[in-house]
Amino acid sequence: MSKTFAVIGDPIDHSLSPNIHSAAFRELNLENSYIAYRIPKGELSEGIESLKKIKIAGFNVTIPHKVEMMKYLDKMDESCSVIGAVNTVTNTEGILKGYNTDMDGFLDPFKKKEIKIQDTKILLLGAGGAARAIVAGVAKVKAKHITIANRTLQNANNLTQFANKIGLDANAITIENVGDDLKDYDIIVNATSIGLKNEPSPISLESIKPETIVYDIVYMPMNTDFLKKAKGKGAKIIYGYEMLLGQAVRAFEIWHGIEAPYNAMKKALLGGV
Repeated sequence: MSKTFAVIGDPIDHSLSPNIHSAAFRELNLENSYIAYRIPKGELSEGIESLKKIKIAGFNVTIPHKVEMMKYLDKMDESCSVIGAVNTVTNTEGILKGYNTDMDGFLDPFKKKEIKIQDTKILLLGAGGAARAIVAGVAKVKAKHITIANRTLQNANNLTQFANKIGLDANAITIENVGDDLKDYDIIVNATSIGLKNEPSPISLESIKPETIVYDIVYMPMNTDFLKKAKGKGAKIIYGYEMLLGQAVRAFEIWHGIEAPYNAMKKALLGGV
């Protein structure tokens, strides 16, 4: 029996999810379809009713609905309640259950490359929703310390409190105060949207060690200025598309209960980046 899946958000035209999931369906000969469905801010309740009417089997949730969507869930996975946002939903006979795949998506490239996060020192740029999922992820795999740098200190402080609460040693600074000496950090992550419009890197990467892992969660463009500068210093790079792919794979496995065809999904994604 054919099932329909969707991604909801606004704007939604740029979403790569339909391509990624359709490629997975083709690869495994599943008769399913995946659509991008625009639901403007303020119209979530009606949008969900429409999805239930067409018996949607599951959907991904993107901006601006990731927090508000929690109000409409009947059940939620632990990842959802810890991070305080939802990006993947299953619909079982009208019962909606929410998950957050940001954390697993973020950690996935480390697993694939066999890079350990345990006992590392991390510099995280940004303190929004994605940053919160990253903090939850690195706490889970026992990072040693995280420094959260954000434009507004208040948001960085809030995220630091969250980190401490879940057992991760953390401190907050402003991005301007990151400074020039980055030799202390093993992993540097950009979880801001800086780079989306080809802006210059939010910090100077002149002083990083060559073995530093530099990770940008911006996936379009693939080669942000932040990553170009890190490459110039010989750092190990993790691209934003790798996180996006990790999230998609996790969502696929939640919906279908079978292993996702990673390579087919990667090929479809890189065709669209």
